[in-house]
Amino acid sequence: MGPAEPLFCLYIYGGIYYNCVMTLEKVIVASSNEGKIREIKEIFTGVEIVSLKDLGFNEEIPETGETFKENALIKAGTICKKYGLPALADDSGLCVYALDLAPGIYSARFSGEGSAANRKLLLKRMEGLTDRKAYFECSVCLCFPDGKTIYGQGRTYGRILYEEIGSNGFGYDPLFWSLDLRKSFGVATEEEKNSVSHRARALKDLADKIARL
Repeated sequence: MGPAEPLFCLYIYGGIYYNCVMTLEKVIVASSNEGKIREIKEIFTGVEIVSLKDLGFNEEIPETGETFKENALIKAGTICKKYGLPALADDSGLCVYALDLAPGIYSARFSGEGSAANRKLLLKRMEGLTDRKAYFECSVCLCFPDGKTIYGQGRTYGRILYEEIGSNGFGYDPLFWSLDLRKSFGVATEEEKNSVSHRARALKDLADKIARL
């Protein structure tokens, strides 16, 4: 077997590379969300990304934390312990100022009926509200079998639209107008979104911390 690939030969769209000294061949991403897996694979190069679906893991990991960071640790720690391999997990959500930062950690299960119903409920809750400011927040956690744990944090700011625009992305993307892109995430390309997304920024933060070890 040859030398391990860099842990993060990390390419953030926009032409910026972040290289780390640590080496790793495989990382399990503790998620079954195809949208998230796709984004992470677009952002990461130089390391094999394995999803829970690839492993046939279909158990529910209870997200009992009170913050994005706590939930990311629960998921990454559970998978790392089960498979004895480094595991990466993220927890992310939409925070709307006028709703006291809801839906927050409950974003994925806001309505209990999936993404389309979540968007519909969000619009209903925001009827009559003129303050549409919001941000997506992401916490990522990388757990190693030796107990080492490293975190990354990221946010991207924007506002909630009055109706869905576009069908790209996933989750609340068609309702989120990005301040960086000056357009809805629902019409943004993957490359555009990954250049400013909360997940890309959290992964960059993680990579920067690893580089300083």
